[in-house]
Amino acid sequence: MTKNLRPNSILVAVLLAVAPAAPALADDEYNVSKGYTLDGVGLGVHGVDPVVLSTANAVAEGDAAHTVVHDGVAYYFASAITVERFQADPDRCLPQYGGFCAYAVALGRKLDGDPHFADIVDGKLYLFVNAAVFEKYLADRDNILRTAEEKWSSIKHVSVEDL
Repeated sequence: MTKNLRPNSILVAVLLAVAPAAPALADDEYNVSKGYTLDGVGLGVHGVDPVVLSTANAVAEGDAAHTVVHDGVAYYFASAITVERFQADPDRCLPQYGGFCAYAVALGRKLDGDPHFADIVDGKLYLFVNAAVFEKYLADRDNILRTAEEKWSSIKHVSVEDL
């Protein structure tokens, strides 16, 4: 016995079968916990300009008029000049561990990295979840960063909910 499928059901089934998979959200590798752009792209570094943050350790609010999408994450910049600097060397400007709290990464977790609690060590930007955690980090900086570096590869592709 053959089932009668409505033409719309067949069309939907065909479209689902041949449609390319939607790109995975960057939630598992990048901290986009503070929102998404109108295009549905996750917003990195809380919308703060990562160039200013990584070079001056200062918080400068980015502007959606100066948006760059890099590796599936949208970053806002304060000016066209910082956009140019970012595009010249994005990896130099982005926080380590996808913008998650470096202290939490050392513990095998992914917590929000807040740009108001940041440190630059050997030219690398690290974010922390809050002032209390930042103080704990400062008391044992070298050990925390070494441990976080060791742990990151094992949790990088694991969703926040699964940690």
